[in-house]
Amino acid sequence: MEDKVKKGLGEKIVHWEKKSDRRHYLEIKREDLVESVRILFRHLGMRFSTASGVDNPDQFEILYHFACDTAGKFFSLRVRADKEKPIFPSISGVIEGAKWIEREMHELLGIEFSGHPGLERLLLAEDWPERVYPLRKDFSNERNPGQP
Repeated sequence: MEDKVKKGLGEKIVHWEKKSDRRHYLEIKREDLVESVRILFRHLGMRFSTASGVDNPDQFEILYHFACDTAGKFFSLRVRADKEKPIFPSISGVIEGAKWIEREMHELLGIEFSGHPGLERLLLAEDWPERVYPLRKDFSNERNPGQP
């Protein structure tokens, strides 16, 4: 399966990291995200498992996790964005179910998804303050008294 992924994504792969025989991380550029997702999901028939948003010291990254059930392997696309402008293209046009996880990352981390059909609130209470993101490393309850 690794050869099919390498052939399908080609030069879109910036870096390939093999964590184990079953788990692979592929760094790609943001502008290649939607097409890379289309290749893994539609052309190679992988199952979209979930996506994970990560708040790193100098950037945000999202890991899009895909399972190749027939081979028993996972391939994670790693995409990064600057802290000052955390904007990623939405993959919801390719994978309808991605709308929910993108809404969650938007709400909890403050990541924007260009092309998403509706980034309305999903998890936080209605009275939660705007632009306060509880999963960011700089979040502090002291700055937001009365919040959980």
